[in-house]
Amino acid sequence: MTVTEPSTPSLFRRLYVRFEGLVREGIKFGTIGLITFVIDTVVFNLLWGPLNTLVAGAISMTVAATCAFIGNRFWTWRDRARTDLRREYALYFLFNLVGLLIALTCLAVSHYALGFTSQLADNIAKNGVGLVLGTLFRFWSYRQIVFRKKPEDTPSSAPVAQRDRTA
Repeated sequence: MTVTEPSTPSLFRRLYVRFEGLVREGIKFGTIGLITFVIDTVVFNLLWGPLNTLVAGAISMTVAATCAFIGNRFWTWRDRARTDLRREYALYFLFNLVGLLIALTCLAVSHYALGFTSQLADNIAKNGVGLVLGTLFRFWSYRQIVFRKKPEDTPSSAPVAQRDRTA
């Protein structure tokens, strides 16, 4: 008769369990981001010829950010505590402005400082490098500041009599 050791979950499974909520939020955030990326890219390319490249980029990102706010508020972080919609919207757009500035800085450096002036180069700078850096910043700021977690029950919020029994 052989004794079998209890199986331990794989490293991948343990990591998934530990970060399951973050993974779920990341997938939803990414889905919204993919949809709004398409919106941003289409609007940017429609405006690229008639308008200055930075103006076209600012307009396209503003349209996409509005769509992203709706998707993230009502799907990605719908389980989070709701605060005043004006507060959330204002903070959301403040952090989107920072994300916009990150992407536009990448676009400006590529287009004006490095001299890559083709439509393809502008798309790579804005929708490649700028998008990745801006998205990382936005995910962190939305998750930590705009759509905060609901306050968890902490041991200090337990009734005094219950705390006395466990001490």
